[in-house]
Amino acid sequence: MDINMSNINDVERWLSLEEIAKHVGCSKDTIRAWIKKGTVPYHKVGRMYKFKISEVDAWIESGQSADADK
Repeated sequence: MDINMSNINDVERWLSLEEIAKHVGCSKDTIRAWIKKGTVPYHKVGRMYKFKISEVDAWIESGQSADADK
């Protein structure tokens, strides 16, 4: 099976908790609190939390993040 390398490069990378905290501009503890409340979009891989920038950006742009700390 041939894999087109350009398709592999187009796949969005999964980010770690630390990377998404830097992207959003908040602390890892804030991200963990949002995970606990179930507000931020995340995926659990084993014991790790993984994020897609596109999902988190869409969540922020939708305005739902404004209620995340309430």
